[in-house]
Amino acid sequence: MTQSPTATRTRAPHQWLALVIGLVYLLVGIAGFFVTGFDGFAEHDHDQTLLGFAVNPLHNIVHLLIGLLGVSLWSTSGRARTFGWLLVVGYGAAFVYGLVAVNNPEINVLNINTADNWLHVLSVVAGLVIALWPRPRATSPGPRQV
Repeated sequence: MTQSPTATRTRAPHQWLALVIGLVYLLVGIAGFFVTGFDGFAEHDHDQTLLGFAVNPLHNIVHLLIGLLGVSLWSTSGRARTFGWLLVVGYGAAFVYGLVAVNNPEINVLNINTADNWLHVLSVVAGLVIALWPRPRATSPGPRQV
């Protein structure tokens, strides 16, 4: 009996990183609801923190979505790279938004604090690692037999 190509496929490190990041964001999203419940959906309240990171229900949902993307896109190299670019663009934008919103309760609907901003930078770096992970070299078939 022969194995299917997917059964023998090995995963590259950037794929595993995409899965781990996806799982972490999923867990953070779920844990965030234990802190915030479902009230104050887009409330700015830096007293609601998870390990020092400010959260609210909207912020928790964003974490769940990022986590689901990571868990769904890790399976192939190309999809993992797509997840990496989504992290770069999404968290790059979140970082810029956070720089403006962190001290402005009127626009800080995600309840971002300074710790969140640092995590967003780290997520951008992780996204770059995933997206730009070196591709395996093509192996040459060797000398031609005549």
